[in-house]
Amino acid sequence: MSDAKTPLRPKRKKQVVDFLLQFRWIIVIFFVLPFSFLYYFSIYLGDVKSERKSYEQRQKEHDENVKEVVKRLGERDASKDGLVCTGRPPWVVVGMRNVDYKRARHFEVDLSKFRNVLEIDKERMIARVEPLVNMGQISRVTVPMNLSLAVLAELDDLTVGGLINGFGIEGSSHIFGLFSDTVVSLEVVLADGRVVRATKDNEYSDLFYAIPWSQGTLGLLVSAEIKLIPVKEYVRLTYKPVTGNLKELAQAYADSFAPRDGDQDNPSKVPEMVEGMIYSPTEGVMMTGRYASKQEAKQRGNVINNYGWWFKPWFYQHAQTALKRGEFVEYIPTRDYYHRHTRSLYWEGKLILPFGDQFWFRFLLGWLMPPKIALLKATQSEAIRNYYHDHHVIQDLLVPLYKVGDCLEWVHREMEVYPIWLCPHRIYKLPVKPMIYPEPGFEAHRRQGDTEYAQMYTDIGVYYVPGAVLRGEPFDGAEKCRQLELWLIENHGFQAQYAVTELTEKNFWRMFDNSLYEQCRKKYKAIGTFMSAYYKSKKGRKTEKEVQEAEQEKAEQETPEVDEQEKAD
Repeated sequence: MSDAKTPLRPKRKKQVVDFLLQFRWIIVIFFVLPFSFLYYFSIYLGDVKSERKSYEQRQKEHDENVKEVVKRLGERDASKDGLVCTGRPPWVVVGMRNVDYKRARHFEVDLSKFRNVLEIDKERMIARVEPLVNMGQISRVTVPMNLSLAVLAELDDLTVGGLINGFGIEGSSHIFGLFSDTVVSLEVVLADGRVVRATKDNEYSDLFYAIPWSQGTLGLLVSAEIKLIPVKEYVRLTYKPVTGNLKELAQAYADSFAPRDGDQDNPSKVPEMVEGMIYSPTEGVMMTGRYASKQEAKQRGNVINNYGWWFKPWFYQHAQTALKRGEFVEYIPTRDYYHRHTRSLYWEGKLILPFGDQFWFRFLLGWLMPPKIALLKATQSEAIRNYYHDHHVIQDLLVPLYKVGDCLEWVHREMEVYPIWLCPHRIYKLPVKPMIYPEPGFEAHRRQGDTEYAQMYTDIGVYYVPGAVLRGEPFDGAEKCRQLELWLIENHGFQAQYAVTELTEKNFWRMFDNSLYEQCRKKYKAIGTFMSAYYKSKKGRKTEKEVQEAEQEKAEQETPEVDEQEKAD
């Protein structure tokens, strides 16, 4: 439709908060960035200090800290104290919105000391780490050894505990699955103070499969063993521009990593890293990568992009140049590649600092980037938080690969958010049914990307300001997100829970399967001690009465009644 034929839409009335956001960069530059840098530097010094300790010393400190957690849980009076939460303030989470579950009275357990890499076992190819170890820390330790986590999420600040209890993905997930799929064992402090080690084949296997996506509501994670893989010094990255309608872009994306002959496990046909970015309804760039040695990268004629330098163009803008220059190849140092979206926070940095992508800023102050999300949120007023909720979208949508085109069309029609991030991942067919699971009978259809043991999904990352808001038109963010969640339910998709759900409890458990989760909640006495995953995820203030009444109702339900309710839902 041409501009001349576009119907006039009513304009949204400007509010005071619009002007506060317009000049918020002043607070970011003079407060958030300097304090973020000091925070990151202090954490770095602590990490270096930890790395210099012997394995025995780190293990001794870990055991002592676990005993402190057990002792602290034992001090809780269930009749007087609130539900158990970690000691972090409610604004210290990665998502841009504040979650509200800690505004109810709660009993805090401090896990702040659990931030050490305990062991790198090269023989077993296992990294044993504590829950507050972040991706920047673990890559700094492992990459010099030519090792890496099988799935290493892109943002430095993401922690092991958050990625296991919630959602974690990376460009290798089309091979290894989500972050939680690479976990070998979990050390968990249960509600009754027991410390257990859960694996997929021991007596706590139900707990092992139930913890992913549980939001820390089954127990307190104190360490995890995670799969390592061998890597090389560089990633050979190919940027391929594609044009067409959204369905054609989706097909080009699928073709970039999923052979049409179904030979999905053939390493000669499947790249080691995959990522796609949709810049408009008609343009996108697909990136595929393979590990490469230093010798290969430095051969004559090869282009090396040392992307880790602070003055480099933001990655999504660098990739976008393929739309004009055509397909090209370059070699990026492996650790730089892993954290390519950190400095710009994908493209959210453009909203935080409108001129942050300009050369002069990158050269002068780019070394201070990124701002720590927690500090950004600490400087937000309630009005700004509500504004983000209503006029900003931060959603990760997990949809079957064959439905990516349909989802892109829905997002364009209802939200009109660009760029859009695409990252494929497997959802495995498991011996139990955890919170997320493949479509029943998917293997019989032999669709592109699927295997007998896993269905190929895609994370569609929708992060930015909707087109209507940019044009000054009305936009109901909460309602659009609710509609999007309902679309996901009808299409066997899932939403990352950090995004805060707009669903009712009944619909929330239509999206996620709660049979194993509720079974473990009862078996391991989590009900009445930890808040349920729904109440931790949903938007809105939670009063102590609301939460505890809901938890008490669950505690009093008999098993047959629960089963009947689940069937009814």
